[in-house]
Amino acid sequence: MINKNSTIGVVGICGANGNLIARILDERGYNVIGIDSSSKEDCRFIKSLDGYDIELIFGDNPDDEFFEKIDFLVPPLSLAKDHEIFSKAKECNVEILTLEDIVDLFKSEKPVFGITGTNGKTTSIELMKKIAYDNNIIPAEHNLEGMQGNAEFIPILQSRLDGDVGILEIGTFGVPGTVSRITENVGLESGLITNITEDHLNELSGFIEYAKVKGEFIQTLMGKQIIVNANDPTIMGLLKQYNYDGDLITFRVETSSTCTSEKQCVCGENIKIQEIISGSGIYFCRNCGITTPQTDYIATNIDLENRKFDLFTPTDKLEVKMKLDGIHNVYNVLGVIIASHEFLKLPYDKILDSVANFTGVNGRMEHITTINNKDIIVDFAHNPAGVKTVLNAFKNLYDDITTIITISSESGEKGDLEIFESVLDYSKYVIPNSAASQKIAKQYLDKNPSLKDKIILIDIDEKFIKEGTIGTTKEEIKKGITTALTLDCDKIIIIGEAATKFKDVILNL
Repeated sequence: MINKNSTIGVVGICGANGNLIARILDERGYNVIGIDSSSKEDCRFIKSLDGYDIELIFGDNPDDEFFEKIDFLVPPLSLAKDHEIFSKAKECNVEILTLEDIVDLFKSEKPVFGITGTNGKTTSIELMKKIAYDNNIIPAEHNLEGMQGNAEFIPILQSRLDGDVGILEIGTFGVPGTVSRITENVGLESGLITNITEDHLNELSGFIEYAKVKGEFIQTLMGKQIIVNANDPTIMGLLKQYNYDGDLITFRVETSSTCTSEKQCVCGENIKIQEIISGSGIYFCRNCGITTPQTDYIATNIDLENRKFDLFTPTDKLEVKMKLDGIHNVYNVLGVIIASHEFLKLPYDKILDSVANFTGVNGRMEHITTINNKDIIVDFAHNPAGVKTVLNAFKNLYDDITTIITISSESGEKGDLEIFESVLDYSKYVIPNSAASQKIAKQYLDKNPSLKDKIILIDIDEKFIKEGTIGTTKEEIKKGITTALTLDCDKIIIIGEAATKFKDVILNL
């Protein structure tokens, strides 16, 4: 039986799960020894262990002395069951605690709010946490530097760390059951869905299957509270299909739209949308009847140039000022204002003060530097809808842009093609910096040689094996930027996860 006098050894302290487990145990008053074969210098998340009373052993594997000190052992989730560490534990009468045991033994003891969606999650999370901090409400933080932390076991463990509330980003790699596993294990009380557009389709048979993975979020919040973007027909279709019966809070953006697109409705038919952002706008499905509804909250009189809009709440009319650019950030800000009022129970004036001073998230429309009078800007956008939305915002800000594509889409060739076509539509010059985008670029040039002055090819390794959505290397990004600097265009936009991961390349230039 585990008790406060027990000493618990955590193997893999430099990994995300091991780090979080050790901190949970220390915060609950247990004696903790963390061990890792990595050196202290190579321990990626070492900073997050500062201030904890955890004995740390680096550059070593568990030995006899380690087993003599401990009563329980928490091995890494990935460790093979026939690994010698298990037989050694048995020999030393040390009981094994699995990650699942930690989750079962230590529940979240605070109100938990979750944010999911295909795009906008990170900006929304960081803004909501800023609002909480500004009002002396402390969110539980995973503090894993450089880790997004929206999937696998990270949100589950994060919810068990110290804090007044949990404000969690909940993502998915498109695998059924992943969202429900997270939401059911964090004690979710309320949540926000930003939007649902195509992503991770390589893992599934189609968009509706992906949407239903996100729909697990709705099912967890049955009978509870959920805040949704009602301009998104996919979200509203899922709510109808699941007969959602909780406290539904809806919002929409009211502005002119000149772009018409099609999106598959949850009922299976295609639905036409007068788009405001990709996949969201004014819609009506002739088959199942879902249509843009009247909503609880409405953003209108949107002035993107001066970064402000009017917000009609159920009881008030507010003027919202922000430092973020783009109509997509109107959606992000709107959802978070509602969440902060409804879940954190804060008055609007306190919320709006924080919104007005929020400058955004690193890697989102982030100006890195200026080289030879050319501004270098990076954005993490890595799926078709995200790219289209972000480039539309850039186009509204700047007359001409050069876009460098570093993405290899998780939706495969279909996603790569959609990304390339959006970049082509919105950019003065296109530099396909990933193997996936260069393949498409060459096909375009074969069919239409007149595009040779717009599509700028560089010498890259076309056999590069992507890592997630990272479709290029540091060296090739340097080639792309160097080429962009020679073009007649003073705004250079680098899109994709690689753009944000390899920012040091830009700074070195």
